[in-house]
Amino acid sequence: MGNFKFIQTLLKDLYVIEPLVFEDSRGYFLETYNKKDFNETNIKTAFVQDNESRSKKGVLRGLHFQTRYPQGKLIRVTKGKLFDVAVDLRKGSPTFGEWEGFILSEDNKRQLYIPEGFAHGFLVLSDEVLFNYKCTNFYRPEYDSGIIWNDPTLDIRWPLDEVEEVILSDKDKAQKKFNEINSLFSYEGE
Repeated sequence: MGNFKFIQTLLKDLYVIEPLVFEDSRGYFLETYNKKDFNETNIKTAFVQDNESRSKKGVLRGLHFQTRYPQGKLIRVTKGKLFDVAVDLRKGSPTFGEWEGFILSEDNKRQLYIPEGFAHGFLVLSDEVLFNYKCTNFYRPEYDSGIIWNDPTLDIRWPLDEVEEVILSDKDKAQKKFNEINSLFSYEGE
């Protein structure tokens, strides 16, 4: 299918995307998004906002979501390496409350599509990361929410042995536990 390999993960509607890379002695070229190719894989969404963040080693951001106007995200790393996590928060989903984590890096050029109704977070494993993502909805701070990164119910296996310390924002230190949030999103799948 076009210039992408779409890999359905264990979590319904969550995809790892491997772009076709054209490389030679001058460098490389790849497409990062193509509406036609994505639509053929049932990722039929419109992106309305692009973001970029830079973080240093050990920074852990997440697990974030919006309680209203949820954001689907198409994520990629342009510099460095991180461990990226998605948690299914869609009530009625066959994978509700489950998580998956993936290494995204400038070397593997993999992308991750996280649909609306998921929480998202990442841990920086390299000295620095430049992280780019497209969103299906605008950021609305009044609906910003999250789950604590080390929630015992989710039991996410972060690769903590690859960092000296975990660096959190005050907001991320104060997030709720998974069992303290009400399922905010409904699943409309098969």
